[in-house]
Amino acid sequence: MKLWIYPLMVVFAASCYGTLSTMVKLSIRDGYTASEAIASQYIMGFLLALVIYLVTQRKIPRLHGGFKIILLAGIFTATTGIVYGQALIYLPASLAVVMLFQFTWVGTLIDCILRKRLPTRPEVISLIILFIGTILAAGVLDVDLSGIDWRGWVYGFAAAVSFSFNMNVNTKQVEGMNTTTRLLFVSFIAAVMIAIFQTPEIVWNGKLFMEPLFFYGLALGLLGIIVPIYFFVIAVPKVGGAMSSILSAMELPVAVVVSVIVLSEALSGLQIVGIVVILIGMCIPTLASISKSKKRQATLGK
Repeated sequence: MKLWIYPLMVVFAASCYGTLSTMVKLSIRDGYTASEAIASQYIMGFLLALVIYLVTQRKIPRLHGGFKIILLAGIFTATTGIVYGQALIYLPASLAVVMLFQFTWVGTLIDCILRKRLPTRPEVISLIILFIGTILAAGVLDVDLSGIDWRGWVYGFAAAVSFSFNMNVNTKQVEGMNTTTRLLFVSFIAAVMIAIFQTPEIVWNGKLFMEPLFFYGLALGLLGIIVPIYFFVIAVPKVGGAMSSILSAMELPVAVVVSVIVLSEALSGLQIVGIVVILIGMCIPTLASISKSKKRQATLGK
């Protein structure tokens, strides 16, 4: 059973990310801009991390080592949200999701380069299946691609690259630093980045602490900062950057299902097929890894 814990944590963290687009759309319906929603996510995420740290640690946080890892994690956490938000300006939402989900193969490529290895056969098969499933689940087969601003493609791919680097940075552990302390520092750096590039004025004009933006910020901060970072920090080093990128594809099916349930968006038969295909693609490397571990344990036990 223990072999399943860490992959499931990655899947759950990615599923939390899948709820964010729907919450942002709901905030826009209530009269807020996407920039205000994103800013509320990162600022409230840091405040939640601070509260958690003060309640559980009760001491002054110190960064003894691993500053580069923490800095990069915070930067990539923020830049993913920033450039993806820009991509949504120029691309249809379905196409922006497809561009973001290039992190599945980009993350695997980065992991292979860093580890100086070739992708395994299960990884290659999984990536091919995931690509097909992503196209179907996002419903982009009937989208007119002519006339789309080139900046949309650039921002969309930049979001995929940023998320991939963030996933790989999370494979690096910092000695002497627990997960709660790391969450605090990463969320602080991300909040500073967002404050520079988004709309920090929602703090000092009091808008952040008024309904309903306050509750949107709480939900976005919890599901977009606290839970994913906490789970990724624990699970990604155990699972590996490549497999974590593949398992994170769960974000798309969740995003589609939540938008259907909450926003009453249409769901076609092809999208349902795509979701099933993605789930199959996600399972292949995980099952292969577990099977390999069991064989190794059996061999050592003889």
